Amino acid sequence: MAKECVKARQVKRERVVAQYAAKRAELKKAGNYAELAKLPRNASPVRLRNRCKMTGRPRGYIRQFGVCRNMFREMALMGKIPGVTKASW
Repeated sequence: MAKECVKARQVKRERVVAQYAAKRAELKKAGNYAELAKLPRNASPVRLRNRCKMTGRPRGYIRQFGVCRNMFREMALMGKIPGVTKASW
């Protein structure tokens, strides 16, 4: 489980990226890279990291469900993800 400060930092970055998205797109289209460099570093979407919504784990992330493999397995076994069942043959 990730520290709370790491999860909070990720949420803060997501907010900043959303806030500056229009301005970044406008500056990139105009080719004004000097002004683009003056924006906050966390305004760049490249600095975002996919993290599990429940634990904050950065690895083993499944995009379709927004959780890591561990949480996906637990939720699937408990029946909390509709349409997902354990395979057996």
